[in-house]
Amino acid sequence: MIRLSSVSKEYARSGAALRDVSFHVRKGELVFLTGHSGAGKSTVMRLIQMAETPSGGEVRVSGFSSKLIRRRDIPMLRRKMGVVFQDFRLLRDRTAEENVAFALEVTGTKRAAIAPRVNRVLTQVGLAHKARAYPDELSGGERQRVAIARALVNEPLLLLADEPTGNLDEWAAKGVFELFREINAMGMTVLMATHDLDLVRAHPEYRVIELSQGAVVYDSAPTPAAREPQQA
Repeated sequence: MIRLSSVSKEYARSGAALRDVSFHVRKGELVFLTGHSGAGKSTVMRLIQMAETPSGGEVRVSGFSSKLIRRRDIPMLRRKMGVVFQDFRLLRDRTAEENVAFALEVTGTKRAAIAPRVNRVLTQVGLAHKARAYPDELSGGERQRVAIARALVNEPLLLLADEPTGNLDEWAAKGVFELFREINAMGMTVLMATHDLDLVRAHPEYRVIELSQGAVVYDSAPTPAAREPQQA
C-alpha cells in the first residue's frame, strides 16, 4: 500500500528533513508515525500525497511511484486516499453535510448520489443529527468527525491522519481514535502521525514507526521479514 525506499528530502533553507527513510505499510494495517516536532512526520505525509517529491529514493503508494507519476495522474492517486488534518480545514460558511458534499462535488459525482453518501458517512461518524450545523456550532471533536467523514466519503483505500487529535481534549481524542480503529477494522489502511505518546502507549497492539531528526529510529514490526518491502 505504502512503501518508502531510502527516501531523503532536503530543503534549500532548512536542510535535510528526511535521511534514508525506508518502511512499508501493508494493506489493512493501522500504524502510528511518531516523533518530536520537526522529526519529519509531516514531510512523510506530504511525500505520500505526492504533494512533494523526494530528493532521493522512491515513494510508492497504491501502485504509483514518485519517480514515474505524471502531474496529471496525481489527482487519481489522491482519490484513493482520505486526509485528516489537525486543524480540521472545514469551510466555515458551509454546514457539516455541505462540507462533506463538497468533497464529492469537486470529483464530479452525480448530484443524485451525493446526499445518500453524505448521510451514510455522517451516520458512520455519529453526526447525522448535526448534519445542518455549521463548524462554529460544533465542538472540536465534532469538527474532526466531520473532517473524517469528508475524508471517507470518496471511499478511499487509505486514510492519512496528520496529528488528528492535536487540537482535542483527552475525551474527544479518545473518541476520534476509536473511530479510526473502527474504520481500520473494516479493512481500511490507516497511517496516523502523532506526538501523543500516551495514546500510542495505550494501544500496543498497533505498529509504531518512530522518526528522529529525519531518520527511522524504531519500528515495532515484529520481525525483520515483516519489514521487507513488498509491491505497494
